[in-house]
Amino acid sequence: MQPILISGARVYAEEGVLEGGYVLVRDGRIAVASAERPEGLPKEMKEIDGSSLNVLPGFIDAHIHGADGADVMDATEVALDSMARFLPAEGTTSFLATTITQSHENIGNALTNVVEYPNRPGQAEVLGVHLEGPFVEKKRAGAQPEAYIIEPDAELFRKWQKMAGGLIKVITMAPEHDPDGAFIRELAESGVVVSAGHTDTGFAGMEEAAAHGVSQVTHLCNAMPGIHHRDVGVVGAAFLLDSLKAELIADGIHVEKEMLRLIWRNIGPERLILITDSMRAKGLPPGNYELGGQPVRVTEDRAELADGTLAGSILKMNEGASRMLEIGGATMEDIVSVASANPARQLGVDDRKGGIREGKDADLILVDDDLNVRLTLCRGEVAFEG
Repeated sequence: MQPILISGARVYAEEGVLEGGYVLVRDGRIAVASAERPEGLPKEMKEIDGSSLNVLPGFIDAHIHGADGADVMDATEVALDSMARFLPAEGTTSFLATTITQSHENIGNALTNVVEYPNRPGQAEVLGVHLEGPFVEKKRAGAQPEAYIIEPDAELFRKWQKMAGGLIKVITMAPEHDPDGAFIRELAESGVVVSAGHTDTGFAGMEEAAAHGVSQVTHLCNAMPGIHHRDVGVVGAAFLLDSLKAELIADGIHVEKEMLRLIWRNIGPERLILITDSMRAKGLPPGNYELGGQPVRVTEDRAELADGTLAGSILKMNEGASRMLEIGGATMEDIVSVASANPARQLGVDDRKGGIREGKDADLILVDDDLNVRLTLCRGEVAFEG
């Protein structure tokens, strides 16, 4: 693996912003991150001029169903390969393969496929699985197929986690379907992030769920009660309960720009996690596609079921991050927090992901001030060059 030196860039390192800084990559890891040119550089080294550009840690998409014609539920190595090759172009260097409510067999096949998938050099890394459903509320199903929604089942989850080799990192569920909290507690105590989503619970229910171990909210504002003056609901709970992280689809469609501002002012960069929730049509022309066995109509900017229900997105991570810059409150440092550092901490991989520090994986992106991606390194290898 050829050593790489990025030189003269604005480097958003964990210790602070390095103006005209340098990042040396060796053997897939960050060897040096410095404001000064390193000494004793390797002879056989590729040097990349980063003048007028920014170096950020690679983005981590913790909720993504598909891209480039592929979907996690295809349950094939080819599908995950397609996603892993495509995502570096938007700055994503690692992701959670996200399932959807489906038959036990189809979910099991997807899980087995993930555990058997060989992460390849120069591609985005599959960090594990986000199990979205099937333990959700039918009234808030959104694009989750209602026919397969079931009650929380600890034995079934244990079976799936065994099939996944322990790689289920996040589960989206409706906490009101676990009234005594036993299911939530078991998962949380095992290290799984329990995220409230596709739920009809109110603020009191969220307080109770958080006490049991719910630590996150899935795609904030979508498939959940909004804020009401007599019950501020799940959204209000995300505002008020500091123990909760909140996923956010910042495409301006799932959440309007005014609500994005309100969310930013009330939650801010410490607890938000940017996601795409994208489906297989991302990167492809408008047309007719599929999600969870359901037909999806895709236009220039959105994906919808036949009845107009949003069916995931076609959002790219750098586009969502750019929109957060545009709303007037976020800085580039904030983008590092919500797109890299926060998901890394939430998933327990911050010892090697989510920041620019010596010894961490060389998951790096070179972007301009509008977050257009010029170069992506995945574990020290060039995965995209634009």
